Amino acid sequence: MKESFAVIEPVADKAAAYFYGRLFAQNPHLRAMFPPAMDTQRDRLFGALTRIVWSLDSLDGLSSFLGRLGRDHRRYGVLPEHYTAIGDALLATVRRFAAEVWSPEVEAAWRTAYTAAADIMIASAEEDARSSPAWWTAEVVGHELRTPDIAVVTLRPDERLPYLPGQYVNVQTARWPRVWRPFSIANAPRRDNTVRLHVRAVPGGWVSTALVEHTRVGDTLTLGAPVGAMTPPAPGRDVLCVAGGTGLAPLKAIVEHVLASDSRPPRVRLLYGARTSRELYDLPDLMRMRSRVPRFEVVPVVSREPSYGGERGRLPEVVERLRPWAGHEVYVCGPDDMVEETILRLQRAGVPPADIHRDRPHTRSA
Repeated sequence: MKESFAVIEPVADKAAAYFYGRLFAQNPHLRAMFPPAMDTQRDRLFGALTRIVWSLDSLDGLSSFLGRLGRDHRRYGVLPEHYTAIGDALLATVRRFAAEVWSPEVEAAWRTAYTAAADIMIASAEEDARSSPAWWTAEVVGHELRTPDIAVVTLRPDERLPYLPGQYVNVQTARWPRVWRPFSIANAPRRDNTVRLHVRAVPGGWVSTALVEHTRVGDTLTLGAPVGAMTPPAPGRDVLCVAGGTGLAPLKAIVEHVLASDSRPPRVRLLYGARTSRELYDLPDLMRMRSRVPRFEVVPVVSREPSYGGERGRLPEVVERLRPWAGHEVYVCGPDDMVEETILRLQRAGVPPADIHRDRPHTRSA
């Protein structure tokens, strides 16, 4: 499988386009399950295939990934019988684009692996269906435009939405059916079941622009099941959070949880960065939290405003300047380049990789 997939990788775009063309030609009814524009969908298909093929030697991690895929596919309406059509189109695609290495043995390997993967996804979806819906509908009960391109959207799902602080949900708007984008939940679970999203309108972004510019109180959104591995730390350890832009959302949820989970919470420091002070869109609310909990420290950081009176500079540099962070559980969220550089500097300063946590749904939102 790896040998044949290596032949396909250089022509991934053509192979993905062929796969969907064949799938829809033989099963026209399946086209309605997919978004109008297929670019993102093709990227996700090949990304999933790449992970599956190159993880065949690590079955535990692969089973977990396939289980999540199966559960995630529920919101698209995928049924067990659809996997046969998908498998046929996949085999036809591999046969066409890996013709130079194709053989009965290669076909048997792909067929066996796909059947095993499909069985895991189907079983996970069926198990998930016994305990939770495929999606939640949620009413918009608050919409605050904090900057021209950032909105804080408050939702009330029609059923209890079980999630852990730091997780995210995929969101669909009525304006763009079948187009889902991930957004982090910006609060710890509440008794009133409301959740908040921090949304930046991405240029050309269908869902993010709809949420910021066209969504109003009273509208209804659709939410997928909460996912994500960046969840709260074990009790007792001091916490450092490094948030760039709307990467603040999941970290704010984690901070809320940590501060409320103990009568004497650990020390929590949040470095919250933006280009200018006007872009620190949630600073007033963070300072209100700070006034209620003395062991919570907020450090605003601005990178492109020479007259700013607080910490100035790029977040990774400020994190390194304010060290040491040994003994802290560290959470980093924001633009990918900021996250990567911050993690590199933390590790260079002696913070063990196991103590550094990240997730990136906000960087994929559009």
